[in-house]
Amino acid sequence: MRVAMNVEQLFYRVPGGTGRYTARLTAALAAEFPADVVVPFVAWHGRRALEAGLARFELDRGLAPTVRLPLPRPALYDAWNVLGAPRPELFATSLRRADVVHSPAPVAPPVRGHLVVTVHDAAFALYPESYPRRGLRFHERSLTRVAERADVVLTVTHAAADEIVAHTPVRREQLRVVLSGVDHRTALPSEVDDALGRHDLAGSPYVLWVGSLEPRKNVGTLVQAFAELVRTDAVPHRLALVGPLGWLHRDLISDRDRAVLGDRLRVLGPVDEQDLRALYAGASLFAFPSLHEGFGLPVLEAMVQGTPVICSDIPALREVGGEAACLVPARDVGRWTEAIGELATDADRQRSLASAGRQRAAGFGWERTARETHAVYEELLAR
Repeated sequence: MRVAMNVEQLFYRVPGGTGRYTARLTAALAAEFPADVVVPFVAWHGRRALEAGLARFELDRGLAPTVRLPLPRPALYDAWNVLGAPRPELFATSLRRADVVHSPAPVAPPVRGHLVVTVHDAAFALYPESYPRRGLRFHERSLTRVAERADVVLTVTHAAADEIVAHTPVRREQLRVVLSGVDHRTALPSEVDDALGRHDLAGSPYVLWVGSLEPRKNVGTLVQAFAELVRTDAVPHRLALVGPLGWLHRDLISDRDRAVLGDRLRVLGPVDEQDLRALYAGASLFAFPSLHEGFGLPVLEAMVQGTPVICSDIPALREVGGEAACLVPARDVGRWTEAIGELATDADRQRSLASAGRQRAAGFGWERTARETHAVYEELLAR
């Protein structure tokens, strides 16, 4: 089988969880099905940028040569959504020979053969105020084209499937739920020590948050709750925020809370994969107060490293984290203050959640995601 994979998400300024999904699924398909040919394709990027982007996600080996289409992403995606052209297969023999084209992000390239698209959630419809105007218009157009063109639409949780059917033109009969995976590599003690030293986190415990700094991630609730703990001298911890700046990030944390926290608030920005694993492993606990998630990959990433998790009591995180996470109402600052304060000072509860988290995460592997995705491809070819 030949699979053409749209890996353009890797080249976004903030690839996010969709970028991680794209990279890990592509690599897992190549590893699990070595007789197949996986052909990545992207919009136009310079050669150096292309090589760097693939290497960043460890996709610079084991795949067919990457095809660059002749338009930059904004023009290419607008042309696909508005004009229904150009067809990717017009620009490379390797794409013309593909049995299946898969877009792991919600955009539907016009193709003659079988098309699979992964839609991770319907956040744009549920939280339109969290998107810039162009981004909102893009998602609305893209989901219309996905509903029209895709033979199968994959999504990553049953919770995501329900909201996609409720809030987009995608039909229930188009959908298949294939749970996302998680990377099971654990950080070495030496890697943890090195990362904590370089990020000025050595010598004191810390609470970790990971994501894009944007309104939907609700980081302001976490910071406010943590500031109350600091104000009452309830914990000795720092709060470390890891991830890129997103849309409307400037107003997420109040000046009042920043003043209370001082140097106990560490905004680290994006880090590489090795440092991310180490920062998860070194944390006393992981706190994730998102208002909405399609999957919630950071919850599982923390569990893999044996870090106890507190997260929002929302459908996707209930599905992913189960009883291995401490669930808290997303917007309830008082409950977050209470939950962090209790877990941060309860070593027995930390050990219990850490053990449950490892067991929970063990059920989510990229190998399984690749096999179930491949079964969808085979289903299409058998039609």
